[in-house]
Amino acid sequence: LRLMDALMGVKRGVPGATLPELKQRRVAKRDTPVLQVDEPEEPGGRSDVAVDNPVPTPPFLGTRVVKGIQLKEYAGWLDENALFKGQWGLKDAGSIEAEGRPRLRGWLDRLHTEQLLEAAVVHGYFPCVSKGDDLIVLDEDGGERTRFTFPRQTRGRRLCLADFIRPEESGEVDVIGFQVVTVGSRIGEATAKLFEANAYREYMELHGLSVQLAEALAEYWHARVRSDLGISAADPASVDGMFRTEYQGCRYSLGYPACPDLEDRAKIADLLRPERIGVHLSEEFQLHPEQSTDAIVIHHPEANYFNAGGRR
Repeated sequence: LRLMDALMGVKRGVPGATLPELKQRRVAKRDTPVLQVDEPEEPGGRSDVAVDNPVPTPPFLGTRVVKGIQLKEYAGWLDENALFKGQWGLKDAGSIEAEGRPRLRGWLDRLHTEQLLEAAVVHGYFPCVSKGDDLIVLDEDGGERTRFTFPRQTRGRRLCLADFIRPEESGEVDVIGFQVVTVGSRIGEATAKLFEANAYREYMELHGLSVQLAEALAEYWHARVRSDLGISAADPASVDGMFRTEYQGCRYSLGYPACPDLEDRAKIADLLRPERIGVHLSEEFQLHPEQSTDAIVIHHPEANYFNAGGRR
């Protein structure tokens, strides 16, 4: 934001306005070259993830659409640290309190009064099993409806997202959740108008807030899912604990290391039909409006974030 303010000052001819000097990148010199050596894959098959955890009973099978979710319902799930420091570039506590919080209150009031938010969710529960590295979503008759293939760690615990689902050979059927949430297209249209008007500071603030509000809605709905599945007793008392995922289960968004294949979004879209809440998938497998997220929701007590390219 400071850089954009300086740029606009120069562009408008404000006396004394200058751009900051470029910082020189410094790379430490090495006496010897670094050799890239592929580490050998450690032997072993499936990870040691438990397969005897209780399988919860979902409130329904299939999908449901929920519209008209009010800002007050999910605003408390806003990750202010990610917003102030990550999106708005406010690095110290003083600037956050003196500048960040007042502007946040102003933006939230404006979003409410101008009705720029259209929060909606489409979610569902489906029977499933796993086979090797595959998550197999079943239809009502027990046949295969669709299949996701996930990467497995080659070292350490050898985790794979499919390991958190009952294996097919167990003879038991598990349950998997999927969700797509959006705060709608109006807020994106408002940010575009700010950009066209060269109001870059306001654009960056509103864009950053819109992205974090979509995440807040996703966190809020994941908590609803845990409650529906009867596993919310492990939820922490504080919102900070929620952001540290100190609860049972995990919400995996596509594109992250455990499920990196964005083409899998087409499978989620086929299951949930998110166009019912105004969300569409582009040819590049991006969600539109931008302020939308999708996720695979797993209930297993050991489910957590991990890098499929290495150790836990």
